[in-house]
Amino acid sequence: MLVLLPVYLFFLTGISRAHARPWRPCTDLTPLDLLARVLPGHGKTIPGLRMVQYKGARGLQLAGPHRDLSFPASQLFVNCDFFPQEFSIVVTLKVSHMAGKKNEYIFTLLEDASGRMLLGLRFSQEKLHLLFLGQRGIERVTLKAVWLADNRWHTLVLATAGCHTTLTMDCGVPLETVHKRPFPVALNTEGSRFYVGSRKRWKGSFSGLLRQLVLLPGSDATSRVCPSSEPELAALSVPRPLLGLPILPPRNEVMIYPYEAEVRVTLGTRPPCTELERGQLWFDTLKRGLFLCDGEAWASMLEEKQRLDYVEDYQDIYTNSETFDVEVFRIPSVGLFAATANREAKPGSGIYKWNDGKFELYQNINTFEALAWKYFTVGNKMFLAVANSRGQDKGGQELSIIYKWSPQKLRFLRYQMLETHCARDWEAFHIQDETFLAVANHRQGDNNHNIDSVIYKWNPGTKAFEVNQTIETSGAYDWEFFTVGPYHFLVVANTFNGVTTQVDSTIYIWLSGRFQPFQAITTFGATDWEMFQIGSRVFLAVANSQKLYETGPSIYAINSTIYELNTTTKTFLKFQDIVTYSAVDWEFFTLGDEKFLVVANSYDGTSYSLNSVIYRWQGYEGFVPVHQLPTIGCRDWEFFTSAEGVYLMYSSAREPLSKVFKLKTY
Repeated sequence: MLVLLPVYLFFLTGISRAHARPWRPCTDLTPLDLLARVLPGHGKTIPGLRMVQYKGARGLQLAGPHRDLSFPASQLFVNCDFFPQEFSIVVTLKVSHMAGKKNEYIFTLLEDASGRMLLGLRFSQEKLHLLFLGQRGIERVTLKAVWLADNRWHTLVLATAGCHTTLTMDCGVPLETVHKRPFPVALNTEGSRFYVGSRKRWKGSFSGLLRQLVLLPGSDATSRVCPSSEPELAALSVPRPLLGLPILPPRNEVMIYPYEAEVRVTLGTRPPCTELERGQLWFDTLKRGLFLCDGEAWASMLEEKQRLDYVEDYQDIYTNSETFDVEVFRIPSVGLFAATANREAKPGSGIYKWNDGKFELYQNINTFEALAWKYFTVGNKMFLAVANSRGQDKGGQELSIIYKWSPQKLRFLRYQMLETHCARDWEAFHIQDETFLAVANHRQGDNNHNIDSVIYKWNPGTKAFEVNQTIETSGAYDWEFFTVGPYHFLVVANTFNGVTTQVDSTIYIWLSGRFQPFQAITTFGATDWEMFQIGSRVFLAVANSQKLYETGPSIYAINSTIYELNTTTKTFLKFQDIVTYSAVDWEFFTLGDEKFLVVANSYDGTSYSLNSVIYRWQGYEGFVPVHQLPTIGCRDWEFFTSAEGVYLMYSSAREPLSKVFKLKTY
């Protein structure tokens, strides 16, 4: 049991005020329900926020870094602005898998103006991390062998006092750790906000279900929730809308609903929801959703999943010149953007911003036959890396450039130049706490395709990317990074070795601080890899562009192949061949419960005007074609969502025209 210490004397706001009135702690020493404070009330809704029932319990599926999923710390700390030195946090959650993410945040406490973290709780594949701002910067307390991503409910009680932190999971044996530096005596929370399920940005957003999130100042909550008849659902304070469930009587599988005779179902437009309507049901005939009144608002119980109906030609984007790649990304609190990699150096490549349901030109950047963009973050800094394919200095040296987002100027500014050789792609990724950039060097000069591609690592000291590893490649066109369980992989698309396009593309695995060969797959002018997961199954799709040998013509109508990871052989095995026409890109996306792949068909040997195809996952049948989209020299596909709907965007390498298609659902 934690004991309240005299450190609360630090919470006094001044000597004179201490004499003026009796001392009081910053907050009541009672459970403070953080989750209940972000639940919408009085008919208000948060886009994307859902109530989901799983194995006899309800949880919230959060909407990402939404402003409504936060609240000022002053709502809790009403007597002063200091976080208690001793406290415990009770969390009940369910996480199905990590989906390749390194960390997910359960909650954070951030300074509103600067975004600096004061306190945070996050987890990774097998660890739980408590982060707090100490005298030397961010301190991290790590508890190992904590497996949360197993698709089961778990209740955690994390108790902190000084240098001691204890974790009790599902009322089991406590796990204690002693850290070098104690939790701050006076952590100032003035001007800060609690964010539930995020760090105020999409990266690291919580992807599972959250049922309980409670702060208990001054004591260890373990004795208040344990022992429990359902230790994985042990409760200290669960929001009321998440408590109601049908009653299941003993030895009888028939559900009996409380007050069954009084339950009414209302059809049509949204009826009122007050204490008088508590427990009543409303069926929305337009959205085909079933809602339950919790006394304040209608909570979704059954909502129809989106299904793809047809594809609509939505917007023509007239670009500065032919476009070889498009990168769609979102800058928190600023908006949705698309960067186009254009052939002409002037006015260069364009960055477009989404305004009122359309992309509008926002910024021009001088590039040199740009072939690709990559958006990524390092901490709270945001970057765009462009892959230039032509020399740009006086000596003809090819330099690709990294641009940094300026929050003051609201523009991307040149940050660092790196020597590359006809660069075709950048891939950014994180391993543990380190950030990497891999460049696909296609050729040196006109004929030398067998050259090294480079992996750079961010140096926090110099605040720049430095060479970390070189890998021999043959006309490299694309890198794809992905994670399976605790293992990290990087696969290269090798296109041409100077003689033939029939070359091996290699999958590398991260071992002992380096990428080492894991598996070689024969490809034919490979231009793109796309990794995706369906349930627990892991797939890799390669886009094969052409068959070319030392003699004979090129063949463009060839198979592109989907491979599946076989957990027995620990290799990727062929799953499905799909006939494509000089394919240069795959894009995987999800609508509701349905999974799709769209291919960029660019050339059939005679024409660049041909159909690109959307394929839908059909389980045992694999992917089957469902939509054909007319494209001209299609080079890249990007899937994105906005408040207005769901979209696909493609770039044309033959015309200065890119298109946005809207996916109509029913």
